[in-house]
Amino acid sequence: MDAVGMSSGAKYECLLFDMDDTLYPLSSGLNMACRKNIEEFMLQYLHIEENEVPGMCLQLYRECGTTMAGLKELGYEFDNDEFHAYVHGKLPYDALKPDPVLRNLLLSMPQRKLIFTNADTAHATRVLNRLGVEDCFEGIICFETLNPPLEPLDYIAASPEDHPTGSPDTSSRTSNSKILCKPSLEAIEAAIRISCVDPKKTLFFDDSARNIASGKAAGLQTVIVGSSELVPGADHALRSIHNIKEALPEIWEGEGEEGKQVQLELVIQSMAVETVVLA
Repeated sequence: MDAVGMSSGAKYECLLFDMDDTLYPLSSGLNMACRKNIEEFMLQYLHIEENEVPGMCLQLYRECGTTMAGLKELGYEFDNDEFHAYVHGKLPYDALKPDPVLRNLLLSMPQRKLIFTNADTAHATRVLNRLGVEDCFEGIICFETLNPPLEPLDYIAASPEDHPTGSPDTSSRTSNSKILCKPSLEAIEAAIRISCVDPKKTLFFDDSARNIASGKAAGLQTVIVGSSELVPGADHALRSIHNIKEALPEIWEGEGEEGKQVQLELVIQSMAVETVVLA
């Protein structure tokens, strides 16, 4: 039985999760370390004045979704892979530990589960492996998914209808093209198309109020993570991802005994499940 079949009687058919500062807490320190590495990259490789870097980094993040996207819009030229390798290469991944509570929660959910992150494939894979939840998700929508290189890529989760010409148009994309990323409505709508989900039956979990607002504008059901207070566009609020069962019991409703048996089988066989990068 596939994931859609399991959850046909449930309120939601898909759960779309942001990753950084959503599946693990902001207090891990990865966020601040990543910002520091971005500032170093701006200083050493783009030769931006040292006194301008911190403010510029934060401003571009706020205005463009990510500092990287903002730098591209300003006309700075650099290789995307080299940027990601630099800013993620020195992150304190050791701060992330296996999270059996999160793992058990994810495995008990009957819906399809996908990661939707602005990060690149390498970082997403490493974080999920460190948390011990790499096999809990059907796929990963990441930087490469929304910003494919010049060479056409096969979109695993996309149907031919998503791309009338048969494949995504990458003919005009260069290393200096505009970056598609959250919180842009275009990025979220692209993720919805690629994952082939019904937004009205999809729960979107994210720690960013901007991303939540865009998710709601795209028609998703939304959950702000890391806050006990609702933000504009949020349908639910979670202080921690670990509180999900208490705050959203409807995820587990409508399963029936057959669904519960399938969940048990999934837990037993979970190590055989492979996460696919949708890129």
